[in-house]
Amino acid sequence: MSKDVSPHLITCIVQRGYADMVVDAAMEAGAEGATIYYGRGTGVRQKLGLPGSLIKPQKEIILIITRQEQTEDVFKAVTKAAKLEKKAQGFAFLHQLDQAVGFL
Repeated sequence: MSKDVSPHLITCIVQRGYADMVVDAAMEAGAEGATIYYGRGTGVRQKLGLPGSLIKPQKEIILIITRQEQTEDVFKAVTKAAKLEKKAQGFAFLHQLDQAVGFL
């Protein structure tokens, strides 16, 4: 991998049922693919007491590797598709990767 290319990893955690919509938006914005897996959230539900019971613990976690020039567009598309500007919809974060293998 050349030194001038800095791939990024976008991680997005959303409510169950949203992952396909998020991946579709990411691919329309230039991502080449994604990995989806399932998880269970803890913490916020317990702290909120009764209102927390309305938050489903089941989550979908989406991993998307992007080239540096694609990252901003894909991140914006993911944010919009997952409705992350609204509370309790999920969250996304970005990592710069030092090395990646198998990523074209």
